[in-house]
Amino acid sequence: MNYSVGPPPFFGDPILPFGNGSVTAIRAPEGMAAADRPLRRRGFPAGWRGILLRMTALETIHSTPGAEIHRLVVGPMDNDVYILRCTRTGQAVMIDAANEPELLLETARLLGVTRVLETHGHWDHVQAVPEMRSAGFLVGIGEADDQMVEGFDFLVQDGDRFEIGDLRLTAIHTPGHTPGSVCYHAEEQKVLFSGDTLFPGGPGNTSTPGGDFETIMDSLESRLFAALDDRTVVLPGHGAPTTIGDERPHVRQWRQRGW
Repeated sequence: MNYSVGPPPFFGDPILPFGNGSVTAIRAPEGMAAADRPLRRRGFPAGWRGILLRMTALETIHSTPGAEIHRLVVGPMDNDVYILRCTRTGQAVMIDAANEPELLLETARLLGVTRVLETHGHWDHVQAVPEMRSAGFLVGIGEADDQMVEGFDFLVQDGDRFEIGDLRLTAIHTPGHTPGSVCYHAEEQKVLFSGDTLFPGGPGNTSTPGGDFETIMDSLESRLFAALDDRTVVLPGHGAPTTIGDERPHVRQWRQRGW
């Protein structure tokens, strides 16, 4: 099934500065005349000062021609929330509405997000889902995790493709951490949003209800390592990034140790 993310509900000024000690520029869609890109402040605190103060946690972690990826770290479990954005159109998608809904809503409106894709249904990854849906953002989750969330708008199945402007994301069903865990692959950008399926140093935890070690290892070997380029950057649901090439050589070791 193919999904197309529609035009963003909000455009910012031509350059919107924010950052952690340095300024990162978020540009309005290319080719738009300045007169055609008014700032709509609905839902924002009054004035830019409030917005900029609250956006200091947002960082740009990956950039390729036509695409940028931003990250927020939220909640008591330090969840990574990612926004993949097409720089030509200004359209964006959020990966995991984990926590701190007010901050996520402000970020989503600023960056042109219209859709949220959940990697799985564990509580720490879905705390902001009700608020995102109430604000009009569509939320999708893997079909085997549909009972783990407080409402959703569509089910994500293996092989579903999502269009974000000029960008494409493909859903890869990777059960093991949960039955409905999904990774999202941006093939042209060589980026994988792995949720809690793959981390630096091994697979995600399988000791919680619905988890299974052999299943997650099979998912890693058959769905990820067998299919993805070594240069693919892996952006997990917590902590630092890694690459497929860095993790692939350790599969036998992970199986032997059992975690």
